[in-house]
Amino acid sequence: MYNNDAQRCLTGEVRLSYVSLDKPRQPQGGVGDAKYSATLLIPKTDTATIADFRSAIQAAAQIGAGTLWGGIIPPNLDSIIHDGDGVRPSGIPFGDECHGCWVITASTKNKPQVVGQDNINVELAPQDIYSGMYARVTVRFYPFNTAGKRGVGCGLGNVMKTRDGEPLSGQSSAASDFAGIGASPAAAPAYGTPTPVAYGTAPAAAPQPPMNTAPWNSGNGINPITGQPM
Repeated sequence: MYNNDAQRCLTGEVRLSYVSLDKPRQPQGGVGDAKYSATLLIPKTDTATIADFRSAIQAAAQIGAGTLWGGIIPPNLDSIIHDGDGVRPSGIPFGDECHGCWVITASTKNKPQVVGQDNINVELAPQDIYSGMYARVTVRFYPFNTAGKRGVGCGLGNVMKTRDGEPLSGQSSAASDFAGIGASPAAAPAYGTPTPVAYGTAPAAAPQPPMNTAPWNSGNGINPITGQPM
């Protein structure tokens, strides 16, 4: 519970991934409204945050049972919290950054405020907000009954950045994608690096015109250098 709202929580320090906090992101497939969102990576050592989340999910479920679900609470409501050491709902393993964490995505139609812990009255510039940074986040769980699906969703509140972290691009490098498949070409010399010459081997000299071996005063009495009579 946070600020006397049983459905609202304030996390401990989490890492953010798939950050879309400055501009809303269209859902995959283009179906539905664009939303601001972030995936929260919650260390498994932070048992307090997870306990708060599960308590808030149950509070939202009680509201849903009384208003949306005809008095029945669907099973496995906390399945929106995923194990980062396991696999995604699609069956694909989570990335390395998720290991040792609980993973949950929070979203909202309203632009969240993103501030720094050194000044919570001023919003951060877009370049200071990125996937991989650490933060504390407010979320609120809510029941839904949409298109025949019943469950509890996680609404995103505001974000307080606590520190920088290694950016998460969400894209692998070509070297990792093709490791062991392609051969690495021989490295070319760096720009400005002289071509090495074998020790004791002199570079080939440029061809020279034949030398005039005749005495300088031979011939018709003309100086071969000045062209004047000697």
